[in-house]
Amino acid sequence: MMRLYNTLKRKKEEFVPIKQDKVTIYVCGPTVYNYIHVGNARPLVVFDVLRRYLEYKKFTVDYLVNFTDIDDKLINKAKDEGTTVKEIAEKFIGEYLHDAKGLLLKEESTNHPKATEHIRDIVDFIQELIEKDYAYSTNGDVYFNISKLEDYGKLSKKNIDDLVSGARVEVNEIKRNPMDFTLWKGAKPGEPSWESPWGKGRPGWHIECSVMARRYLGDTIDIHAGGEDLQFPHHENEIAQSESLTGKPFANYWLHNAMINVENQKMSKSLMNFFTIREISKEFDLEVLRFFILSAHYRKPVNFSREFVDQAKNGLERLYNGKENLEYLINNTKEKALSDEDIRIKEEIIGLKDKFIDSMDDDINTADAISSLFEIVKVGNTKLSQDSPKDLVIFAHEVLIELSQILNILNQKEELLDEEITELIEKRKEARKNKDFKLSDEIRDQLKDKGIILEDTKDGVKWKRVR
Repeated sequence: MMRLYNTLKRKKEEFVPIKQDKVTIYVCGPTVYNYIHVGNARPLVVFDVLRRYLEYKKFTVDYLVNFTDIDDKLINKAKDEGTTVKEIAEKFIGEYLHDAKGLLLKEESTNHPKATEHIRDIVDFIQELIEKDYAYSTNGDVYFNISKLEDYGKLSKKNIDDLVSGARVEVNEIKRNPMDFTLWKGAKPGEPSWESPWGKGRPGWHIECSVMARRYLGDTIDIHAGGEDLQFPHHENEIAQSESLTGKPFANYWLHNAMINVENQKMSKSLMNFFTIREISKEFDLEVLRFFILSAHYRKPVNFSREFVDQAKNGLERLYNGKENLEYLINNTKEKALSDEDIRIKEEIIGLKDKFIDSMDDDINTADAISSLFEIVKVGNTKLSQDSPKDLVIFAHEVLIELSQILNILNQKEELLDEEITELIEKRKEARKNKDFKLSDEIRDQLKDKGIILEDTKDGVKWKRVR
């Protein structure tokens, strides 16, 4: 039984999808005016793993991550660079897809709708809200009337008075309530705009997610996910406008990841501690960043620092080494029957697999799931050898790969050694056989300079590339 922490209920609940064999997930995507940063990466990675795990459990998953391609930030960026909003959006959608590949996101079957491609749907949605008296137009703008709702604030657990006093509310005398939020913005000179019953304009931020979720996933979706900073006002407003229109729950489960701090401080451009994925990729393989993100439970804050990413790199390297050790043993063991001890080792591996699944079923606890991977590697390193039955080694390797694919790690394949490196390794083996340790050490140093580390083990010489 899988349990997820539902922000709406503030508790873990058994996950029961609307359809028996299908799950719908909407994840709030980026506003495409710049490169995505490490904070953006956390929900993308975490909910990518949720999707993969559900698919592992034989669900079909309709997975949507939107692109906000019309917004004040895009408009200002276009003005600053003397270009168009469309050109800015297209550029940074391309950059997003580049970084998504590095983060090992499952892009081939991810739907990425854009706000500007759904203007007609947005206008129709707003018009229906007006007809139901949940929205009103004035001077070319359209606002949602929150006073019509008794339960506004149910996701963020805020009351109206708290929201008015604590939020940054736009001062606008034409609003009926200072907390009423914008559905449609009247056109301003030089800005992109579209025709509507209220005059030319463009959609507000919140409306696009409601419209696209309904368009592609239905009136009620299984899971809506994003960063905890989106609970209010974004997700709160999505609930208000969607449920007012349909009279149905917008999403049955609301999942929110905690924030990433940088060196124990909130990430902020003003503090000069703002790191884009592109910047991080210049120093670390992005699989390391993925592993770093998954090494903590998604609802716990994470502190991003070079020290902690280095620790993640070392941990990932340990898993790769364990995988490669099993692959070495597969090629250097023989077929034979399992002894009683071998059977106990196999049962231990099965138990660790069950522990991994239990962790994932418990609100996507990737941190504990990764601990199970380390335990499987430990079994391989300490209890399996060239004397082990080949079938047992293969079983351990298959379990490790099966589980790591849920997290989508350990997929990088070693490059084939070129002829020069192969010759050096063989030459070193011969030197050691002849007790020419000076030459052996010289060759080891040569290989190290080429990024190849040799390990002399009881099972022979093993090598690995420095990642």
